[in-house]
Amino acid sequence: MTELLIVFVASDGVQLMDIAGPADVFAEANTLHGRPLYRSVIVGGKRDIRSSCGFSLRADLLLSDVGTGCVDTLLVAGSPDAATRPSDPVLTGWLRQEAPRARRFGSICGGVFPLAETGLLDGQTIAAHWADVDSVRQQFPAVTVDADAIVREEGALRTAAGVSSGLDLALALVREDLGERIARDVARQLVLFYKRPGGQLQYSRQRELSPAGRSVLQSLQRRIMQQPDAEYSVKAMAEMMTLERRQVTRLFAQETGLSPARWVEQTRLAIARGLLEDGRKPPKVVAAAAGFGSVRILRRVFQHHLGVTPAEYRKRFGQLR
Repeated sequence: MTELLIVFVASDGVQLMDIAGPADVFAEANTLHGRPLYRSVIVGGKRDIRSSCGFSLRADLLLSDVGTGCVDTLLVAGSPDAATRPSDPVLTGWLRQEAPRARRFGSICGGVFPLAETGLLDGQTIAAHWADVDSVRQQFPAVTVDADAIVREEGALRTAAGVSSGLDLALALVREDLGERIARDVARQLVLFYKRPGGQLQYSRQRELSPAGRSVLQSLQRRIMQQPDAEYSVKAMAEMMTLERRQVTRLFAQETGLSPARWVEQTRLAIARGLLEDGRKPPKVVAAAAGFGSVRILRRVFQHHLGVTPAEYRKRFGQLR
């Protein structure tokens, strides 16, 4: 197998881990493979690049130095302010031309924004950092976002959700090229999850606890947040709001984008997450306090929405005692 050129496209404000993490995965794969297979380079619009943490990087190549057809994998690294940063027409034009020529191309974290500017993601389903999902959807309505995905593959396109998920993406590429054994050994050597349990929504901050919409709806939402263990069928909510049931359903859909039942469930999930993170209450108490009624229902909701059990979630995010 000939040497594979891995290009990391970087601009000022880039997060070092978007580059350094995956590059270390490729370097370790070279060691375990017994000979250099991957060559990683940083490519930028200028030589000196300032990272988000203040360290300076020096690009190995300028955009204009990259030979046509020589790139195996092209990955656009992100920056914390990628969602609000003005687009760079030079970078956009270069990506639009060069990305389709690579065997594989994609983005890590905020790198999805400059890549989406090219139109190459239109009609595709991608992974994006949970905090950027709404921005991607608003700015690029032709792009579909899998909000829970850590890594997403669509043909030649590869996208990673955020920062450390670049490691997951690099492992997936090594597995694709060199097989399961070497990819697993790379994960062991670098002390990484070979396959991370659950999706990225387990890492997100829950925003369901903020009342939204008209005052009559916010009044009900606050009541649900304060007393999550009460009954909140559509019929019960309609009586509380002195509205018809269909009006309640329509109001939730218009103001929150969710059905009444889904809003209640997500709010109870957010409360349960807080209880698991902040205390040592047993699952039975957490289930009752959050309004789920039983440990079985609590577990089912956690696995459905977050891909992990309540016990796994507490182990990962609970306070150390």
